[in-house]
Amino acid sequence: MERTITYHIDNSSDGLRIEQYLRRRGYSYQNLTQLKKMPRSILRNGTWSYMRTPLSAGDTLTVHIQETASSPHIPAEELPLDIVFEDEDILVVNKPAGMPIHPSLNNYRNSLANALMYYYQEQGKPFIFRCTNRLDRDTSGLTVIAKHMVSSSILSGMCVRHDITREYLAVVRGAPDPPEGTIDAPVGRTGSSLIERKVDFETGEHAVTHYRLVTERNGHSLVSLVLETGRTHQIRVHMKYIGHPLVGDYLYNPDMEYISRQALHSYRLAFSHPVTGKPMEFTAPLPEDMRHILDG
Repeated sequence: MERTITYHIDNSSDGLRIEQYLRRRGYSYQNLTQLKKMPRSILRNGTWSYMRTPLSAGDTLTVHIQETASSPHIPAEELPLDIVFEDEDILVVNKPAGMPIHPSLNNYRNSLANALMYYYQEQGKPFIFRCTNRLDRDTSGLTVIAKHMVSSSILSGMCVRHDITREYLAVVRGAPDPPEGTIDAPVGRTGSSLIERKVDFETGEHAVTHYRLVTERNGHSLVSLVLETGRTHQIRVHMKYIGHPLVGDYLYNPDMEYISRQALHSYRLAFSHPVTGKPMEFTAPLPEDMRHILDG
């Protein structure tokens, strides 16, 4: 991917070296190292410049990102792709249930990465797959993909600082009581399992989930969940912990009467655009298999 980003230097950045300015914009040290290897990647007022060059108020700084390689070992496959938003820096996709994020031994050609590789190959563009919020294979909904190394670095930093709001919708049997609250319970591994997790107050990692009952119908509840942390299987483990595991969750509640996958959907994402800073918010409607449980 190629991307040209232009910054207009104001008084607050007067005197900063280019590398200092870019670090404040969220560029990683690795980004700066990679940019140094790209031809004419840094221009100050149209002239190629070193990273240590000082900036002055009124300057125009241009960053030219040039990525010519594609992710290895991700074969391009023509698969259904529901793109919610795309610009030069990010891609927001509504992923269907049953589609893994990355290729694996048993799912080498049916992942989101395969679909996106085909999408960009058809456009004649190189593509490195960089997913910001990874979803389980059977979790549907919104996920953000960075289209180049700088947006990836900035989004990763936002994730670490919890600057991305992630709201999920889940279907559970019964209704949580109280109908709204916070689950603050550490999550850790279960025995020798590489996959399964549990609430573990001795060795688990800090995990916080905020939940809210949205509606109750047909003996089930639709629950909104906002993640404060992002541990593996956090929602699934936390909802089981309070006595309302997700319907259809083969690992934590194999209740497959109404649905054959965990009833979990990445419903809303809200964050500041990694390059422009503009507030962004996206939602994806509840999929049919989850609506069916509530409608009966």
